[in-house]
Amino acid sequence: MLQLSATFDLQQDVVSSIFKKEATVGRTEEYSGIVDTRILNIERDGGVLYSWKGATGTTRIGKYDPNTRQNKLLYTFDKQVCVSSCSLNKEETLLAVSLAQRTRTEERLRPVSKCLTLLIEIHPINNTKVLKAVDCRVRVQFIHPDTERDSVLESHLLLVAEDGYVEQLHVMLVRQEGYRVVMLNPECLAKDRVAEEFSWVQWDSQTQRLFYLTHREKAVLKCVQFYHDQNCETLFELELELPSNPFTCMRFVNLGFDHHQETQHEREEMRMLVITNKTGSMCVCYSQPACANQEITYTIVLVHRGCSKTFSVALDGTPSPCSTDLLPLFIPIGYYVVVYLAGHFLHCINTRQQELLCHSLFLSGVDAELGVLGSDSVVLSLPESSLLDLNTGRMYTVDLNPSFLMDLLHCSHSRPDAQRLAALHCLLLYMGPNAALQLKIIDWICDNVMPFDTFDQIQEFILASLYRIIYKKCLSLDEVLPYSSVFEKKKVPEGLDLVPGVTCTTELHAEPVFKGKARRLQGYWEELQWSTEKMKYFEAVPNLRYRASQSLSDWTKLLTTLKSENKKASNYLRHIEENTKQ
Repeated sequence: MLQLSATFDLQQDVVSSIFKKEATVGRTEEYSGIVDTRILNIERDGGVLYSWKGATGTTRIGKYDPNTRQNKLLYTFDKQVCVSSCSLNKEETLLAVSLAQRTRTEERLRPVSKCLTLLIEIHPINNTKVLKAVDCRVRVQFIHPDTERDSVLESHLLLVAEDGYVEQLHVMLVRQEGYRVVMLNPECLAKDRVAEEFSWVQWDSQTQRLFYLTHREKAVLKCVQFYHDQNCETLFELELELPSNPFTCMRFVNLGFDHHQETQHEREEMRMLVITNKTGSMCVCYSQPACANQEITYTIVLVHRGCSKTFSVALDGTPSPCSTDLLPLFIPIGYYVVVYLAGHFLHCINTRQQELLCHSLFLSGVDAELGVLGSDSVVLSLPESSLLDLNTGRMYTVDLNPSFLMDLLHCSHSRPDAQRLAALHCLLLYMGPNAALQLKIIDWICDNVMPFDTFDQIQEFILASLYRIIYKKCLSLDEVLPYSSVFEKKKVPEGLDLVPGVTCTTELHAEPVFKGKARRLQGYWEELQWSTEKMKYFEAVPNLRYRASQSLSDWTKLLTTLKSENKKASNYLRHIEENTKQ
């Protein structure tokens, strides 16, 4: 179902590359003991930050550039340290690092902070400033603003603390001797408190947004937007119906990978992810581990639709003690959200045509397997439809597989109609105007001319194709355009409305609150706000989407008038008839 393409391999792209490079200068002895190579962070430009420990007792930090496929050494610690977080500014002049510190036997009488956060000048390597020495984990992340300036003499760094607050440091830089870039007045760095009192936080590197969850009387999701002029503002708030204490410890999402966190933080009580799309959609996805009856529940809040959908899936097989630790992975692919639980199921949820289950694709068994990922893989979902296998250090881009979807259509006897309908819509709408693909679909229709029991494939082809064309030209018609013949039926066939083992409940959701500049911004926030405002009106209109059956009575009346012997049809009625036929 999913098509995975490898984009990065830690062993091939980093470790092997370092060996080859050092062999050319005769320094392989120093690198022969390369161990413990780990991915630390992925920056906005796709650069991969990593660390490794050498045979000489050092710890090094490097960067892999996916565009040039080259590695660059950024900094070397003269002893072995545990790097728990790392970030590089856009100009590659500053390196922020958090070190996890453990008290050695000989140092037990001397207090040592659990986390040491440093800011290091690396162009060239020069001064190091201690930013924090605290007893909680601290994640570091540089802001990478959109700017056309070649040389920017300022950087802005986020310090995200396990204690539930975020600070933004403003670092002014100065150029010396024509090439040296150093901090200006490093002892007095300006800083702002961006957020506080939260238990979950997510960084979106592509859009430079910070989402975080506060929980006082109710759980509230907030979003801070960062701008190129160093300012930031809370633009968005949304109440969520979550358990009273969804996170017992801090959860960091898309803020690097801490390989040194303590064991009590490893088990997740709940998994949550915010997914945004540039067309103006937002989905808040969350799930809790499987309960004792071997059933797992996950919720997708469709903010742009003003509703939420909660799915419950019965897990196959014999209950196991570790089944209560199972949590599905949420993977964004275009306007689809893929919910994947290894060894159990894969649910491809359509967030644009969400009314019926039959326009989303649910698979289990062999169909839900991802071949390149092993059973012991620790997989994380990344932005831009990517996955990271922490065990192997490999990254993949993820997309829907058109060949698999075409195979679903051809398996007419062994597949339920709901799967074929979902596959057909995915091919026609998501895959876009692909002439070769459309010819294959037409060939399939010609081989299956008689309609299926639950839907007419010719009508579906026409409606879905027209919907795709018109949708691109006028997004505001999304809620009124017909995209499926299923809505013409008085009652949705049971084969399309039910998926074995899956139940779905739909509820209206609280309206989001847009604040500050969000009301005046163009682009994403404007589209999202327009979508939510539009839904207020649509919720009050029954049978919103156009149905041909609605005009059937008028059409019948017109034909009766034209055929009447007692009354000669007017030219006007004849004109209507001809236009309708055309």
